[in-house]
Amino acid sequence: MEILKAKNLKKIYGSGKSTLLHMLGGLDRPTSGMVMVDGQDIFSLKEEALTIFRRRKIGFVFQAYNLVPVLNVYENIVLPIELDGGKADGEFVRKIVQTLGLEERLDSLPSQLSGGQQQRVAIARALAAAPAIILADEPTGNLDSKTSQDVLSLLKVTSQKFAQTIEPLPR
Repeated sequence: MEILKAKNLKKIYGSGKSTLLHMLGGLDRPTSGMVMVDGQDIFSLKEEALTIFRRRKIGFVFQAYNLVPVLNVYENIVLPIELDGGKADGEFVRKIVQTLGLEERLDSLPSQLSGGQQQRVAIARALAAAPAIILADEPTGNLDSKTSQDVLSLLKVTSQKFAQTIEPLPR
C-alpha cells in the first residue's frame, strides 16, 4: 500500500521545503493538486476531519520542537493521543522512551532539557500514536553537528524498530 502520494501539487506564493512538507502533512492547503496519505485524499476532508486525520495518521517533528512548556516529557509525548480522546499504549510508549534514552527525564519540563533531549521528546511524540507517516521538518536545524548526527541516527533506528515511514527534510 502507498503510504504517501502527491500528484500535481502546487502552491503559489513562493515555497520551499517546509511548504512542501506542510502540504504533504495537511497543515497547508495547496493551490492545486492532491495528497494521498494511507489511501486518503487529505484535502477532500473538511477542516475538523483533517485535524483528526493528522492526529491519527501523520506524525510531525519540527525544527522548533513545539513542546508544551508546562507539560513534562511524558505528558508531551502522549498529548496528541489524549487530544484525540485515546489512551496511550503504555508498553509502546515505554519502548519508544527507552529507545530514545528518555526514561530518566519523564518528569522533566522542556526547559530542563538540552536541545537534543527536546528533539528526542518531539520524535517520541511523533512515534507514540503509531501514525502512517512521520514528517520531519529540518529536525536537526537547531542542533550542533554531533547532536544532529545522533538525532538522525535515532530517526533511522526508530523508523526501523517501530516500522514507521519517516520523511526527513535536512537543514
